[in-house]
Formats: sequence, C-alpha cells, structure tokens
Amino acid sequence: MSKLYARRRASRVGILAALSGLIASVALFNAPTASAALPTPVSAATARGYLAQLTVASENRTGYSRDLFPHWITISGSCNTRETVLKRDGENVVTSSTCAATSGSWYSPFDGATWYAASDVDIDHLVPLAEAWDSGAGDWTTSRRQSFANDLTRPQLLAVTDNVNQAKGDKDPAEWMPSRTAYRCTYVRAWVQVKYYYDLSVDSAEKSALTNYLNAC
Repeated sequence: MSKLYARRRASRVGILAALSGLIASVALFNAPTASAALPTPVSAATARGYLAQLTVASENRTGYSRDLFPHWITISGSCNTRETVLKRDGENVVTSSTCAATSGSWYSPFDGATWYAASDVDIDHLVPLAEAWDSGAGDWTTSRRQSFANDLTRPQLLAVTDNVNQAKGDKDPAEWMPSRTAYRCTYVRAWVQVKYYYDLSVDSAEKSALTNYLNAC
C-alpha cells in the first residue's frame, strides 16, 4: 500500500468517524426526555419503604365531586397551574400575553407521542383527584385539596396525551398503567411518593400491583 493511499484512507476513516459522532450527538440532543419535567420521584428502594408504611383500606367515594379540589389556580402573574406545567414540560413553548401556549411541542411519556398543539395535551394528576378522595382526601380541608390538585413540588402533575389521560381516568395502578413499559417504574415511584406525602391509603389490589412493579424496578 502506497503512503499516499494510506494517508487518504486514514483521512476518510477519520471523516467517517467524525460524522458518526456528529450524528450520534444530534440524535441524543433531539431525543425526547422520557420523564418530561416531572419532579424526580424517590428511588425504588425508598418507594418500597414508603409503600410498607401506607395504610391498607377499602375505598369510599361517597360525596366526591371534582369541584371539591379547586384547580387550576394562579401560580405567577397570569399563569395558572395548567399553563405552568405546559411551559415546564414542553419544548420551545411560546405563550401569549395571557400565558396561553401558542406554539411548542410536548412529549407524552405515557405513550411516547409528541404533540404540537397545547389542545392535544392534558395535565394529568398522577394520583387522580377521585382516587385521592377514595383514599382519605374526603376528610381534608378545601385548602389541602387545593394544594394537592395544584402540587408542582411533588411528582404529581404531568403533561400527557389528552385521550390517554382520559382513558386513565381515576384508575389506580392495579387497573391502569402507561403503555410505555419504560416509564412504569417512574410512574409507580411517583405514585407511592405522592400517597406517602399526603398520608393517603391504598387498597389491597393497588398495594399488590405497586409491590410487583416496584420489585421489577
């Protein structure tokens, strides 16, 4: 092999390596964030410890009304909780003077879909309001129910595909889980953290499902 040919071959290899690295970097940069911007839940080990401390009780929905959980409340300026989560969880979100999202994109970690209109996105209460009522929130003050319904600190609010959120409804993890199996560990860790923080109970089927999912994390 001539020295000239060797130099040219080495040059081509170097260029190809550089291009491969660039492509990989671009792909990584553009990859959706699987957890969106949900506050990071506790570890699986911590969640298992929390779950062991939760009261196991049957559910009671007597007297429930969604209106008993005031939302969405004003968070800052003209932005309410929904608009705040849309900005937090979206990419390149542009808002109007009234804080309405006029453009941007939203990746739904439940199903892996990306949406480009805010109207296609719901803000999911990870632990649904009705589920909270069933688990003890019926005894809370309105102020505490408002805090729960608008909690941006715990992993409780998340922008997701609207019809997926509607299909979830008020189901617990024994009845519904995200179709993206890669997100299920995050989901149950968050579920347990929220229930633990708010001292909510779990029913026996719910605890069994959570135990199984957490053991697989």
